[in-house]
Amino acid sequence: MKWVSVYDMRRQARRTLPKMVYDYLEGGALDERTLRDNPAAYRNWRFLPRRLVDLSAVRPETPMFGRDIAFPAVVAPTGLNSLFWPQADLALARAAQRCGIPFTLSTASSMSLEQVAGLSAGRLWFQLYVIEPGLARSLVERAKSAGYECLVVTADVVANGKRERDLRNGFGLPVRYGIRTLWDGLCHPAWSWRYLRHGLPVLGNFHASQMPSPEARAALLSRSMDQSFDWAALDAIRQSWPGKMLVKGVLHSDDVERCRKMGMDGVVLSNHGGRQLDDACAPLDVLAQLAPMPGFDILVDGGIRRGSDIAKAVALGARAVMVGRAALYGLACAGEAGVFHALGLLQEEYRNTLVQLGCPDTKLLDAEYVRRGVPTIGPAP
Repeated sequence: MKWVSVYDMRRQARRTLPKMVYDYLEGGALDERTLRDNPAAYRNWRFLPRRLVDLSAVRPETPMFGRDIAFPAVVAPTGLNSLFWPQADLALARAAQRCGIPFTLSTASSMSLEQVAGLSAGRLWFQLYVIEPGLARSLVERAKSAGYECLVVTADVVANGKRERDLRNGFGLPVRYGIRTLWDGLCHPAWSWRYLRHGLPVLGNFHASQMPSPEARAALLSRSMDQSFDWAALDAIRQSWPGKMLVKGVLHSDDVERCRKMGMDGVVLSNHGGRQLDDACAPLDVLAQLAPMPGFDILVDGGIRRGSDIAKAVALGARAVMVGRAALYGLACAGEAGVFHALGLLQEEYRNTLVQLGCPDTKLLDAEYVRRGVPTIGPAP
């Protein structure tokens, strides 16, 4: 099949994966309104192009922490990726490297942070869930020793979102087998063959010998984040981390400003892809209301399906976007090659959007190129 858009790859992923696995990838919290609102926010902005501009040399690159990336995107942290393809974290990292953008490894990755760093040569970021303070310190030290460029601290998982698709499917690790689960596997033979050869994912960053306390082991097994994690604890991590650092999962402008004053290098405006708090504000809408913050990078995630979405985010003030589900659709279709293709589609569409806008350079793309339009009625493709 010829995939000409991320939506094509999404449809292929749905056919390829068992329902339980696809629902884990695609699902959101409660009634999934936030899940739908995230991509809809991009459709509510319209372009205002300029004409008769010299477009003989178009530059989609943008600086990120002192070095250019090929276009304004970063592969987002996502967990349990080997549900979709064997050695998925490595596939994502290598595809990002080939595309010239950073890859962010999740705390809940299927491969360890040391394995990914040792087997890939691109720009690597590490995302930290603060499950337990001692465990968080251990992970930060390991990421530092492994040479990760940026630490991304997630702040919006103090409680697990109620994801009703997962509850209905009985999703969890280890997988509980029933007649429905086995039948679903038989109906998806390619995925089942990979599973039989490689097994379901483990949490690669956690082995019994690396767990600093019985409390940390219990917290990990129950997926319980540290509910005492606060600004003082965040500052302690900032003081212990010598590299670049972002806080992911903030939406309120006061929280953004506090991160800036604490010495963070930026934030990721995020509602966790609609997987935590339903009816949370869409990151793009929050971005549009923020005042400029020179020297402080704002990234956004949630709902990126087109290169034109990336252009809208950059025009409204984002340094870059984080690409999550779009990359995973490619992963489910064809592993590293699929991720590379999905990212390549976004990159090509972004460059084409610059040309269509009459904007020859990412650094020139600003709010003069967009206007808020009438909300779009109807579903996405």
